[in-house]
Amino acid sequence: MPQPSQPIRPIRVTVWGENVHEHRDESVRAIYPDGMHTTIAEGIAEHLGDGAVVRTATLDQPEHGLTEQVLAETDVLTWWGHAAHEAVSDEVVARVRARVLAGMGLLVLHSAHFSKIFIDLMGSTCSLGWRNDADRELVWTVAPGHPITAGVPSPIDIPEQEMYSEYFDIPAPEELVFISSFTGGEVFRSGCTFRRGNGRIFYFSPGDQEYPVYHHPHVRRVLANAVGWAAPGPAIDAPTVANRPRGWFEG
Repeated sequence: MPQPSQPIRPIRVTVWGENVHEHRDESVRAIYPDGMHTTIAEGIAEHLGDGAVVRTATLDQPEHGLTEQVLAETDVLTWWGHAAHEAVSDEVVARVRARVLAGMGLLVLHSAHFSKIFIDLMGSTCSLGWRNDADRELVWTVAPGHPITAGVPSPIDIPEQEMYSEYFDIPAPEELVFISSFTGGEVFRSGCTFRRGNGRIFYFSPGDQEYPVYHHPHVRRVLANAVGWAAPGPAIDAPTVANRPRGWFEG
């Protein structure tokens, strides 16, 4: 006899923001008066609706807002940082890393390529080329049909943005979803997926604090799609490892 299906639980999303520029820089506060983390959270909620429960956390909160309990109640964590990477506690980084390996999804945004957590998970410098000239960025889809690209045009046209360029010192992505081009001829792998342990990771580069990128409707759609892609599936029990058979040479 078929068993009744279980209701689908909303994806539990924690949007983490450094929230330093918004307090320090009037130009950033004018674009994001409630903080970039709030705008990012609103964009995710706007597209996922009842399919997600979205909370925010910031650097200045106790344990950066990422306590054991908060992370235990998080299916997907988004991370934006820039001015205060070194202020992030190593203990919290280790805590986030453990949760990613256990299956929590992680979205790493813009200058968070230099965050402790991303460098740790990538095992590389994560360095890149850049210039900040309010350049036009075109974000080209190179994996059509990937769930993260659903409902977004190719290219996404971002009128003003900080330029990022190759070489981007990361391991080869599992999937390359987006490549960006800029007016100086530069290109950049701007949308990359990785897996670490049971966790899915998506790096997405558009989102400098000086420009209203997280108000852009197609950028908001990408982030919402990525949350859905990164959310863990049903729990998988670890395999049972039997004792290694003894070989003839062991007597």
